[in-house]
Amino acid sequence: MHARSMLHLLEETLENVHLNSSASPPPFTAVDLGCSSGANTVHIIDFIVKHISKRFDAAGIDPPEFTAFFSDLPSNDFNTLFQLLPPLVSNTCMEECLAADGNRSYFVAGVPGSFYRRLFPARTIDFFHSAFSLHWLSQVPESVTDRRSAAYNRGRVFIHGAGEKTTTAYKRQFQADLAEFLRARAAEVKRGGAMFLVCLGRTSVDPTDQGGAGLLFGTHFQDAWDDLVREGLVAAEKRDGFNIPVYAPSLQDFKEVVDANGSFAIDKLVVYKGGSPLVVNEPDDASEVGRAFASSCRSVAGVLVEAHIGEELSNKLFSRVESRATSHAKDVLVNLQFFHIVASLSFT
Repeated sequence: MHARSMLHLLEETLENVHLNSSASPPPFTAVDLGCSSGANTVHIIDFIVKHISKRFDAAGIDPPEFTAFFSDLPSNDFNTLFQLLPPLVSNTCMEECLAADGNRSYFVAGVPGSFYRRLFPARTIDFFHSAFSLHWLSQVPESVTDRRSAAYNRGRVFIHGAGEKTTTAYKRQFQADLAEFLRARAAEVKRGGAMFLVCLGRTSVDPTDQGGAGLLFGTHFQDAWDDLVREGLVAAEKRDGFNIPVYAPSLQDFKEVVDANGSFAIDKLVVYKGGSPLVVNEPDDASEVGRAFASSCRSVAGVLVEAHIGEELSNKLFSRVESRATSHAKDVLVNLQFFHIVASLSFT
């Protein structure tokens, strides 16, 4: 699902943000957590600034200055991101800045670091946005790769279809990470601020059924790893030492953590059907479907795979992913559907 397809939901959350009507208000500050380095994050920040400025205008209040922080892990390509930013309007009149097309009406900075930790001073942020990031765990649960543990994910590289103890370890890691995320944001957000969060989700109550993520990483990707093991290219223990650090929560998984934190009111918490991540021009062309599936897999997990087994074996792995997906193209097109959890939270 493209981030721009949920702008109406983002707009609803922005309506809940408190507007400072004092004579000399501080800058309105928005943050995109897990921003990556593409154009989507710039579009989202532009949308947030323009919508809030319209609210100030409708209320008859002069808009403040705006600041936007783009935050992601230190390995993120911030240089590429900053090159996408339009120029800052060189005008001290905020109204004229906001009305100018093709120019930026807000100040920016990059903030490298994990969003599972504090990133900003206390009570300095009006609005947090994070899309398609919170399903990434801070780490693979240690017990999942410990051969002595009952949660050891033997023979698998993802939790789709895994045993109960393995999936429980993943669920606990997700909930512990989300708790840290909320604890950090509760310290940083201003009173009257809000958050708009989107992550992979699932409709099944069974955590071993990871939905679209399960099909992406628990079928042809899994089988490709098994191919390398059978061919003697990768040891079974090496395969078992690799696990995708992703967990698609249910609404209940998510709500339990928000409720336990107690700092945020839930204004909206829904599962949203996002569709297929595949970009395919000719659905009847099985080879194109196979390439798109392998490309989607690689875009998400390629860096992790290469770090684990090296570039050469990584190329062999994704070649087998493509071959297997090509052989099951119709099934891939019909069944690879993602669902997302959309959460609108306010801090009072």
